[in-house]
Amino acid sequence: MLLESDMRFVIALILLVLTGCDKETLPEGQAQPASAENSGAANKADILLESANGSRATLSYKFTGQKAPTAPFADADGQDVTLADFEGKPLLLNIWATWCAPCKAEMPTLDALAKLEKDRMAVIAISQDLEGREPVLAFFKETKVKNLVPYTDADNAILAAFNNAIALPTTILYDSAGKEVWRIAGGVEWDDAEMAKLLRAAD
Repeated sequence: MLLESDMRFVIALILLVLTGCDKETLPEGQAQPASAENSGAANKADILLESANGSRATLSYKFTGQKAPTAPFADADGQDVTLADFEGKPLLLNIWATWCAPCKAEMPTLDALAKLEKDRMAVIAISQDLEGREPVLAFFKETKVKNLVPYTDADNAILAAFNNAIALPTTILYDSAGKEVWRIAGGVEWDDAEMAKLLRAAD
């Protein structure tokens, strides 16, 4: 029988194969940062996004209409919640980790977006750090993130729900019924005017 640590190592190997990551640059057992080159940019249905700061990401409508996964993750108190708990208004789901550079780069503008859109949509970021809350709380304190709840998924259940086929960061917009509108692989500036237009697609 595989131990939990062995299972996480197997998951990491699958992620490396699917995303072409150089495992020597990443913490053992983790998913990899996204890039335009390895996240489906060659697909003609995908759209390359370039932010003012030079970051690049890929917008995809390939999974439009799919229901949000039901995998549990932990809230700030360590209690299990699911994405279904946020149905009733649009939801912007960000899947990230504290060791992921593009994840951290977009967090300040994502935090600002959470405050700006709090009455219209839920903006949540779920960390995939295997260490749980500690690195997330430390990062939020360091970067003065105040509007995002430190949701965590130390078991990587969210990644497993997506068949471990997404890289970090990935952000998915769901409508009020919990159905996917679009997803973005890679970091963006969430205060960009183009992002504001895209977010209205869930209205």
